[in-house]
Amino acid sequence: MLISEPIARYFDDHFFAGGLTYSGHPLAMAAIVATIDAMKEEKVVENAASIGNEVLRPGLEALAEKHAIIGEVRGRGLFQALELVSSREQKTPLTAADMAAIKGALTEAGLLAFVVENRIHVVPPCTITAEQVAQGLAIFDAVFARFASLAK
Repeated sequence: MLISEPIARYFDDHFFAGGLTYSGHPLAMAAIVATIDAMKEEKVVENAASIGNEVLRPGLEALAEKHAIIGEVRGRGLFQALELVSSREQKTPLTAADMAAIKGALTEAGLLAFVVENRIHVVPPCTITAEQVAQGLAIFDAVFARFASLAK
């Protein structure tokens, strides 16, 4: 940060009680402003809404129709979740061991899954492309097919 000589001399004898990154530090604020400007310019929010609503959600719903272990798809935009069950009728959650096995298979296939209890949170970056979503959906499809026997 650049300041004039008289101001710099003042701080030779005085303490400046600011400058923390979480409390309005000028450099942190400049980074935030630049990030917001870039997000607007690159239409990040619009991309997230479009890809989430027009590509990801319909793709997850198609997987739910195909794979009985998907009990529910829920979410909005690029924040989605798959609830995995052994019985759709009884909404019986998959066991922790089954979820660990599915998570391991997804990881081996190249998809890093965020698993919480019997849910897989599907929350890709806001800059994701339709092609990348299709690749992720294909991985889910292949892995869920391997675990079809878990559904009753």
